[in-house]
Amino acid sequence: MDLLLIENAHLRMRVNPQGGGLQELFSLTHGQPVLWDEGDSALFPMVPLANRVAGNRFAFQGRDITLPQSPLDERFFLHGDGWQSPWQVASRTDTECVLTLRRQHDCGFDYQAVLRYQLREHVLRAELMLTHLGPQPMLYGLGFHPWFYFYERSRLQFSASGYWSEGEHHLPLAWQGDIPPEIDFSTARKGRDGWLNVGYSGWNGVATILRDVMNITITAQTPWLMLFRMSGKSFLCLEPQSHPVNAHHMAGQPGLVVLGPGDSTRFAMEIAVESAA
Repeated sequence: MDLLLIENAHLRMRVNPQGGGLQELFSLTHGQPVLWDEGDSALFPMVPLANRVAGNRFAFQGRDITLPQSPLDERFFLHGDGWQSPWQVASRTDTECVLTLRRQHDCGFDYQAVLRYQLREHVLRAELMLTHLGPQPMLYGLGFHPWFYFYERSRLQFSASGYWSEGEHHLPLAWQGDIPPEIDFSTARKGRDGWLNVGYSGWNGVATILRDVMNITITAQTPWLMLFRMSGKSFLCLEPQSHPVNAHHMAGQPGLVVLGPGDSTRFAMEIAVESAA
């Protein structure tokens, strides 16, 4: 599918309707890329759930829900199906585009998603809206998965009140309130160059990447943030999610929303790119 070129005086993005993601976010002001892409996607939507669910199944309102199989992961309906599906282009202007996706699954996911990418001066705003169209209520979650360039001299800063470390099959272990120094970014730091796949809770909704000529600030109205990093790679993922990983098996299913026929939910994220002081 043809990429959509969207730009203003400050930012340029290329949107791929296949998967509904960005192939590029580039700062024209600074002459540098903001997002990291090795050919797949530099940012993609997570819909109708984020990350992984243990056993690829969960209980909901007396039903045993078995999630679909993913074409890319043998164990999990990884990040849902939005990032693997062809979206339709509903509209586009010089500075924004709107994509739509209609999906149905035997497990009960039956939804229409609307995805908007908009450039507002030095800010990218990404917004998802999902409407449930099935006859029975269903449980939903949303999120975004951006990959940021993170160089040797880059630093990261955000605050949180606790975390889940990674266990078998990338699922979270027990929540802990004391964040160890190697994954504590309450003050700006580069952190350890190694594998990290950590879920944070009590996030204040703001995270900043400090680079040589630019500062990149991610904002979202959610207390849950995933951090993913690989040793020796020049990227760092910061993934705002409407729910923690494996919330389907947690008490109260935190952050997930029950939608009846015709009900909707929204999730938004902004990425602001400004000059470093």
